[in-house]
Amino acid sequence: MGGTFLPIATFVTGAAGRDSWMAVLPGYAVGIPYGLMVLSLLTDYPHENLLQISEKLFSKWIGKMIGFIYIIISGYYGGLMLTVIGVIFEQSMMPLTPRLVFYLGGLMLVFYLVETGIEVFARFSEVAFPMVVITMVLIFGLSVPRIEQGEIFPILSEGLKPLYFGVLKVMPFPMEYILFLAGVLTFLPTGKQELRQLKTGVWRTVFLVGILNMLVVLIQILVFGPVETIRAAFGFLVLGKMVEISRTIAGVESLFMMVWLGSLVIKCCAFFFMTTWGLDTVFSKKGSKWRLALGAVFLGIASKFESGASLTSVATFVEFYLILPFAFVWIPTLWGVSRWKKGAGVQRNA
Repeated sequence: MGGTFLPIATFVTGAAGRDSWMAVLPGYAVGIPYGLMVLSLLTDYPHENLLQISEKLFSKWIGKMIGFIYIIISGYYGGLMLTVIGVIFEQSMMPLTPRLVFYLGGLMLVFYLVETGIEVFARFSEVAFPMVVITMVLIFGLSVPRIEQGEIFPILSEGLKPLYFGVLKVMPFPMEYILFLAGVLTFLPTGKQELRQLKTGVWRTVFLVGILNMLVVLIQILVFGPVETIRAAFGFLVLGKMVEISRTIAGVESLFMMVWLGSLVIKCCAFFFMTTWGLDTVFSKKGSKWRLALGAVFLGIASKFESGASLTSVATFVEFYLILPFAFVWIPTLWGVSRWKKGAGVQRNA
């Protein structure tokens, strides 16, 4: 999930209008067959990530070219995620605080999680994710009194074509998860029972995150209307600021922001991990000094952006024109070649 619930309503509503909430779950469902393809490779190539498998199936140099693209995409997008932390906190809570303070704070959390290993990162996610879900459900419930029911009608007034473009806007988000899964394969168990649990986990993950983000888009359309939903860059933050409890307690958005920080750190840390795995696989570069250098690169990328608008534009470009086509082509091609070579080997043995 990361911080996808913050901008998703703007992106998908701009493409599909008031019916955009119906495009979210189908867009995420694309991640199910891709996740199953990735996990199916785990049986034949245990404890190897997809970059290593690519070198075996495509040849060493083609595999390294794929790995280089993987490093560039994950490293640059990870730097953008660090930028999101600074932009959101500056705009929402402390506009007079230098953005560099938020960058350094977020990067310190990310670097700590990376240095302590994938298990600590997983346990941090295990604690943070339920808090994110509970906070989102709380905002959904407290926003019900502000709903304007007429904003959702008429349904499908422009036909199914806008939903197609809405699905395309959503698809990069599950593809980010797939690219992370491609690297984390090294740490996953290979037993039949565990593999069955992992495949079930893919279904649960996709549907849980898809349903939550669908509700995010739906509640914003019901409260703001489609026009204002498109206009608000981080509409879910605005929704959090509007929350009141019994008309006596307000201004609780700062509490929400601490929860959102956890989700953003998870996303940034995931891409930091992905970049380190790529560096290790392609260039055999690993260790604390390379992680420090990568942290400096993340900080350098973040310092280039002065406005949230430019950040949104660049992030959208990376998601739609780099992450989506790269994962969309790489994973099924790798899976197909693996199945073909496995079948050819069986025929030769027969």
